[in-house]
Amino acid sequence: MWAAAMSGSVRTPRYGLARVLSKRGLCSRSEAERRVREGRVRVAGRTIRDPEFPVALNAADIVLDGDSARAGAHQYLVLNKPRGLVTTARDERGRDTVYRCFDGADLGWIAPVGRLDKASEGLLLFSSDPAWAARITDPAEGTAKTYHVQIDRLPDAALLQALVDGVDDAGDRLCAVDASVLRQGTRTSWLAITLDEGRNRQIRRLLAAFDVTVLRLVRVAIGGLALGDLGKGAWRPLAPDEVIALATPTVAASG
Repeated sequence: MWAAAMSGSVRTPRYGLARVLSKRGLCSRSEAERRVREGRVRVAGRTIRDPEFPVALNAADIVLDGDSARAGAHQYLVLNKPRGLVTTARDERGRDTVYRCFDGADLGWIAPVGRLDKASEGLLLFSSDPAWAARITDPAEGTAKTYHVQIDRLPDAALLQALVDGVDDAGDRLCAVDASVLRQGTRTSWLAITLDEGRNRQIRRLLAAFDVTVLRLVRVAIGGLALGDLGKGAWRPLAPDEVIALATPTVAASG
C-alpha cells in the first residue's frame, strides 16, 4: 500500500459481484447472489459463481443473463398501499403482495423502501436505488412519518401524553414524536401520530401497551411527501425535487 502511494498509483475499489449488481439497481442483493450461483453472470467472458468475486463498481464487462449489466436510470415511486397486501416480493403463504399494484407496468426491479404491515394502508415508497433507500430508512436520520390511526375509544390528554412519553416493550423503547386528535365520534376516534423511527409494528405495539386497539392505520406522509389524493392501489413516479427532498430528511418537532 505504501509503495502504491509513493508511486502515485491509486487502486480502483472493488466490491463483491452480487453487491455491484444490486447497486446498479438490477435486482436485490439476495436475488443477485442467487443469479451468480446459478451461473447466470459473466465477467470478462468468464462465468462467475462466487457472489463475493471482486469487481469495480463501474466495470463494463459484466453480463447478466446474456445482456450487459449496465446501470439504468433509477426508479422512484410512491404507492397508496391498500389494506390486505403484504410488503414483500414473494410470500411463502401465497398471500397477495404489494407488487400486484404494479401489474402490467414495465418497471424493472424495484424494492419497497421500508414497509407497512398487511393490515396497514397508505404511503409506501419503492425504488431501484439502494443507496437512496438506505438514507431514508436509516434510523439515525430520523425521517418523520405521519399516520392517521383510528382507535376504539375517545382519548384524553393523559393518553396522548403517554404516547409521547413512551413505553418499553420487548427490549424496544416505543414512543411518538407527536400525538393529537383529528376527529372523534361517540365511541371511536382518529389520531394523528408522528414517528421518527420505524420499529416493527411500532404504533400498534405502543397503543396496545395502553389497552388501545387499532381499527385502521394509514400512513399519510414521509418527510415532506404527503399521500394527497393518490387513489387506493394507485402509484406514481416521484418528481425529481421529491426524490432529493426525501434523501435530505428533516425530523418532526414535538408538539
